[in-house]
Order: sequence, then C-alpha cells, then structure tokens
Amino acid sequence: MTWLRALKETGRSGLRVERTRLEPLVAVRGAAGVAIVIGLALWLSSPAVAASSAFGAFAAGTATFQRSWRSRPVLALAAGAALAVSTFLGYLAASHLLAFVVLLAVWSFLAGMAWSLGPTSGIVAALTIAVMLVVVTLPTSVMDALGHAAVIAFGGLVQATLIVLFPIRRWGAQRDALSDAFAAEADYARRLRQDPHAPFDPEPLMTARSAAAVTPWEARRRPEELHGKRALAERIRPVLASLADPSVGAAAEGPERDRARELLAAAATVLDSVARAIRHARPVKLPKAVNAFLEVPEPEAELTGSARRAAARLISLLGAAVESANGSGPSDATESAHLLRPTLPRLVPLAARAMRRQMRWQSPVFRHAVRMSTVATTGYLIGTALPLGHGYWAPMASVMVMRPDFSQTYARGVARFVGTLLGVTVATGVMQAASPGVYLCAGLAVLSIALMYLLMRTGYMVSQACVSAYAVLLLGMGGSEWTQTVPERVLLTLLGGVLAMAAYAVFPAWETPRLRDRLAERLEATAGYTAAVLEGFADPAKRRSSTVREALLDARAASATWDQAVARADAEPVRHRGLSRRAAQDADTVLSAMGRVGMLMEAHLPGRDADPVPSAAEFARVLREAVAESAQAVRDGAPPRWDAVRTVLDGWQGDTTRERMVRRGAELQMETLDEFEEALRSRSGTRPPPL
Repeated sequence: MTWLRALKETGRSGLRVERTRLEPLVAVRGAAGVAIVIGLALWLSSPAVAASSAFGAFAAGTATFQRSWRSRPVLALAAGAALAVSTFLGYLAASHLLAFVVLLAVWSFLAGMAWSLGPTSGIVAALTIAVMLVVVTLPTSVMDALGHAAVIAFGGLVQATLIVLFPIRRWGAQRDALSDAFAAEADYARRLRQDPHAPFDPEPLMTARSAAAVTPWEARRRPEELHGKRALAERIRPVLASLADPSVGAAAEGPERDRARELLAAAATVLDSVARAIRHARPVKLPKAVNAFLEVPEPEAELTGSARRAAARLISLLGAAVESANGSGPSDATESAHLLRPTLPRLVPLAARAMRRQMRWQSPVFRHAVRMSTVATTGYLIGTALPLGHGYWAPMASVMVMRPDFSQTYARGVARFVGTLLGVTVATGVMQAASPGVYLCAGLAVLSIALMYLLMRTGYMVSQACVSAYAVLLLGMGGSEWTQTVPERVLLTLLGGVLAMAAYAVFPAWETPRLRDRLAERLEATAGYTAAVLEGFADPAKRRSSTVREALLDARAASATWDQAVARADAEPVRHRGLSRRAAQDADTVLSAMGRVGMLMEAHLPGRDADPVPSAAEFARVLREAVAESAQAVRDGAPPRWDAVRTVLDGWQGDTTRERMVRRGAELQMETLDEFEEALRSRSGTRPPPL
C-alpha cells in the first residue's frame, strides 16, 4: 500500500462515526463527579483552581470508561492517584526548564511502556502526561502544588464513591461477555446445520475468559450465575463441531444427517435461552418442544457410533448449562481457580517484569515509548518557544493520539484535529453569543463532558469535539479569553498531530516484516494443540485435564495475535517482505482448518480408564519435532517439510474403533500440513479447498 492510500484509509477510519449502545445513566454519573469537584473548588477556592481540578476529575472519570474488567472504583482511585503524583512531580520541576523536560521525557517513556500491561494502562498513563502538562502552569508554591494534587486525587475519590453509591448494572459487563459466548455458540450451531465446516470465531470465548478473571475480594462477591458457566460453554463448542462434521460425526446424507440438524437447531434454541437468562439475571425459559430434546436418545435413534456419543454428550452439557444458569447447577471451582486476578499491590512486580520483557529494540511497545518520550519533549520545547501561549497543547495532543501501531496513530491524529476544530468552533460560538459567567461556563463544561462520556464509543472525533469544547469553557471559566484559546488550540493541536505522525514515519514499528514470525508462532501453537489432544488418546490414565486446555489457549492467543498483525500490516505503507497478502490469506485458512481438527478430536477424548492408543503418542512426538523445524523454515522463507510425519502415519498400528477414529484425525491433520506447505509455495494464491 502506498503512503497516499494509507493516509487516505486511516483518515477515513479516524473520521468514522459508529452507532453503538449508549449508557446515559453511566454518563450522568461520570459527569456528576466532575460537577461535584468543580462546584466544591469554586466554593472553596478560585475559578483557576476549579479549572485544574476539573481536568483531574475528567481524566479519572475517563479511566473508568476504558475497556477493563477491573472494578470501576479501583480504576478511578488508581487513575486519581497517578494523576496526583504526576502533577505534583511536574510542579516541582516546572520552574526549571531542563529539569521539567527531563522529567517529561522519563515520565512519557514510562507511560509508553505501560502499553505492555494493556490498552487501559496505556491510555490512563497518557492521561497523566496530559494533565501534568496542563496544571503545572497554575501553582505558585509547593503548598499550592500539594493542594492541586490533593484536589485531583479527590476527583478520583469522588468518581469511585459515586460508582459505589450508585451502581448501574453491577457485574453487567461480565454478564454480557458470558452471554455473548453462549449466543455465539448458538449462532455456530445454526450455521453448522447448513455448513458442517462452518468457521467459529473464538473471540467471544476469549472475552468471556478475560471477564471471568477476578480478584479474591471479587470472587467472594460474584453472583452465583457467573460461576463455572464459561467452562460449560468451552466444552460445548467441540461437541457441536464433532456432531456436525461428516468425518467424525453424522453421515453427510440420510436420516442421520437429518437427526443431527434437528439436534443442532434445538441446541441453538437452548443456548440462546441460556444467553438471555445470564444477560438479564432471569430463569431459563425453553419452548415446550425443546424440553424433550434434553432427554438422552433411545438406542433405536438414528444416530450411531461417534455421532451418537457426541449427541449424548451435547445433551448432557446443555442440561448442565440450563441448570447452572438457573442457579441449581454445580460451580466449576477448578476452572476459575487459576483465573484469580492479582490485586493492584501485587500487580506492581508483575508490571515491572512485563515492562522488562519489552525492553528490546524490536519491541513495538519499546519503540512506542521512545517515540512518545521524544515527541512529548520536542512538542513542549516548540510550544514553549512559539509566541502563542498555552504551548502545552502541542505535546498534549501528541501523547493522546499516539499508539503503538501505525493505523491508530494516524487515524486518531486526523480525528483529533477535526474534532478539535469542531469543538472549539461550537464553544467559541457559545462564548461569543452568550458571554457566560463563571458558573454558566462551569455548567456548560459539565454538559460537554456528559456528552463526551455518552458518545465516547461512537468515535474518537466525536469525543474529541466534546473534550475541546470542555477545555475552551473551562479556560473561559478560569479567566482566559476565548479569542486567544481558539486559534492557539487549533494550531498547536495540528502541530502535535503532525509531530506524532512524523515520529512514526521516522521511527516506525512496522508489522509487515514480522508476519512470517507471527505465522510461525501460530503454526507451532495450532499444531501443538492437536498434538496435546493426540497425547490425551495415547495415555488416558496420565492425561492432565489442563494440558489440552492450555494448548487451546495458546492456539487462540496465537491466532488473535496473527489476526491483529495482518490487520495492521494491511494498513501499513510497506511492501510485503517474503509473505504476500494472498499467501497470508491461504495460510490463515489452512491453519483455521488445522485448529478445527484438534477441536473435533477433543470432543472424543476418552476417560482415564480407556485403553491407550500407542500410535498416537509417536505421531504427536514427531509432529511436534517437524513443526518446530518447519516453523523455523517459515521464518527463514524456506518451505516446510512433513516427510517424517507422513512416515509415522503410514506405519500407524491398531484397528480398534477408537484407533481408527484417532487415525482419521491424524489423516486430517496431515492433509492440513500439506495444504499449508502448498499455501506458502503457491505463487498463484489459489486457496486450498475447505476441510
């Protein structure tokens, strides 16, 4: 993709406004926190102090709107504390330009490294830089600085208190995530009726897993209907696929296929009912015709062999899901025991280790931290040197639009400039037409921030327009003339956006050259999942239940990383280096089929008292060795080789029913390995046939 096209595409994405579900009560609660802080500051102090404290209350409230499964009061308190520390340290160095620039460089670098902990940490860390740049211009003494820091921390405390006193749909996000997982499986069951090889997007299950992670304090207060349900959802998915697939389930045509379609339709209805019950905290309501489905089929039923076993297991799992959603089913304690999230104090050493792992030259997070540190200090020095006043707006605009990847940085840069232009234009018109006083300015500022909280998820341009109006109104409340703030903010915002974009162009972290590494990682993880399932057949007595589960999670994580890498690479103005877009698409299709093979076999894992399948152990061992060698070949641009795997498959021993079923799974795995090799060899880019 050329630079011109890349800029056009990212600019369009930044200006896009999306329709999304609004949460007016949550927005009102966040705006009320800002209003309380502004009102108290005006009552006890001056408009200037109220303006600075309002920035802190706004930032603390914004932190609670980020996508995080942590308790919202904890996020507000943590953000308020971080904002208070950053502003106080900034004031101590503000009187000495060199000292402040050094502090800004170090703090910005650490804020950039905070992305190693996740997007929420990175966004909150960027907010601390922005607030530091604004409020350090206000205090005149150390005691004043302490007072400002205390007021900003108080803003976080107010937001946390309001969340505790006025909870809105407590555990609602966790309910939605778990409900979405069951709803996604219901949709999967319907699609399997028409297409036995229909793909399944594991993102809802991954999101539900993230939502299920809680602290020990939260685990004691979590509603019962959120205990253990995700484990059931995870076990239902491979059984659905196994029942529908003609290779290991129901026959492709005939009465058996008709019966499988009936069971899949009934399963979809049950899963939808469970999803609604979890989302709205109500009992499961099933149609009368579906209740008969939960009875185990009689021996004379149409299904036979592995399809019959899959149907019986599906009925058992769906019955357990219904009972569990109604509160009468057992909780899966072992499934949630390893999902305990560390508390904030215990998170500090984990965060330090995560940052140390990213301290390498090729890390996108490290490069982002270097860019942010350089741009923040450069923007501050340029803004200070320009005869415009409010020079901190340039670095503030830079740090708020910068992200570790190209597309988001450029999209947000365009959106911020356009949103700023819209926001200051509207606010300017209001100021010019009404000439509001201090209290009216404060009221309009609270209204602006309420709109920002309400419309935050519709697009960055919309939220930035509200924030810009908020800033102009606050500065008007603090005594700044709107005729001075408008041109300054527009020009300096443009400067900050240009600096952020130029920094990525000069010191990029392109994803395109790393696509082969990402593909190799996904190959290893996906084949490792199938190998773990085969090892479960090889020695059922010694099989650990967590082994297959951990391999599946690794495969999902590698798949998600690959998808993100491809999406980022598609938006980059970089020529492909060794892996064309068509080859990446073909390899993705094959690896999805490879993961499906493991899922089909997982549905038939035997109990611990079952007879072992010795040939499966040898196949799994050779598969792991061949995949490790081929993954390195993929990184080096060489074709993968599967001769050793094919030799073991040709010499497969055993002719029992289970051994034939496992061998069939190994054959399907071999087919996907050959198709993967063909996908990387082919220059025409023809997609392999679906499995």
